Amino acid sequence: MPPPRRDFTRLQGQLQDWFRTKFPDWGSVRVDNLRGPAETGYSSDTVVFEVFPGPASGRQPKTLVAKLHPEGVTVFPEYDLERQYRLLEALQALSTAPVPSVFSLELDPRFVGGVFYVMDFVSGRVPPDNPPYHTSGWLLDLDPGSRRQLWEEGIAAMARVHRTRCTEAIRGLFPQPKPGSSFLDQQLEDYRKFIDWGLDRSRYPLLSRAEEWLYRHQPREEQVALCWGDARFGNQIFRDGRCVALLDWEMARLGDPVQDLAWWWAIDRCFAEGLGVPRLDGLPTREATIRLWETQSTFSAKEFDYYEILALYKFTAIMARVVRQLCFYEVLPADTTMDRDNLASAVLERELDRRGG
Repeated sequence: MPPPRRDFTRLQGQLQDWFRTKFPDWGSVRVDNLRGPAETGYSSDTVVFEVFPGPASGRQPKTLVAKLHPEGVTVFPEYDLERQYRLLEALQALSTAPVPSVFSLELDPRFVGGVFYVMDFVSGRVPPDNPPYHTSGWLLDLDPGSRRQLWEEGIAAMARVHRTRCTEAIRGLFPQPKPGSSFLDQQLEDYRKFIDWGLDRSRYPLLSRAEEWLYRHQPREEQVALCWGDARFGNQIFRDGRCVALLDWEMARLGDPVQDLAWWWAIDRCFAEGLGVPRLDGLPTREATIRLWETQSTFSAKEFDYYEILALYKFTAIMARVVRQLCFYEVLPADTTMDRDNLASAVLERELDRRGG
């Protein structure tokens, strides 16, 4: 069976009804030109659309983005779209980090069958990840200096998330650790549960090996800040050399912010080393990237090595779940080994071997 695809004709009518119900001062609204990204993500539905207010409203047409709960077999067990919306709302008020402006949150499932939210569309260019930017896309057309500038701009934008003051409005969005435990304890337990929920653990000895290493080498101290979660070059929109938006907040959490830096680096590493291709000329080295982030964020990257293993472990688990999802929908054959042997698992295994894990 093919993966479920949203019926855009039906969704167009649903969004139009929602606008007319919730925003009567917009007049006889027309919703049109629904479309998804060229390469849609595997974990949540994102739909771009145009809204045309009634002529008597005095409002101008607007391009918006709807984030909807994914349908069918999903990558993650749950999606808290309300939390994503509230976090973006808080970041707009409290942070200098560039995020899309939120428009409206809808908790009533009668409109589209579940919770969804709408935000402003942000124009610009995103480093591609399918195929990755090291092998394809517009970054190849830039000179090395321009690539370096974008990378450094992206790191600086990410660091602004980490400098955000964690008020009660932000802390209240996330579960707190159990007494006597840390946010890292909480995250390790979350991913153990994710693997138990979404995978046959006996098929993935590499994940168990990584877990043992992570528990054995767990740092004693923990910096705490807001973490973006899916912090990577390919989740940033650039325009005129500036990062104008950070995207995809479903993995956001509280914890040591060096985990975002490690995730950024691990994903970039998998997109090059994991595929057996060189990194693009001009992109800063590991050491230069760490120094820049420490300067921009004011946090220490002392535990970067630990969080790099954590990032590779998480990415390997997520990749395995994505492949099993594609097998369910018969996009890949049931006997594929891509869930165990891929760009993430290759780098994780190599790194564990290097560190004696």
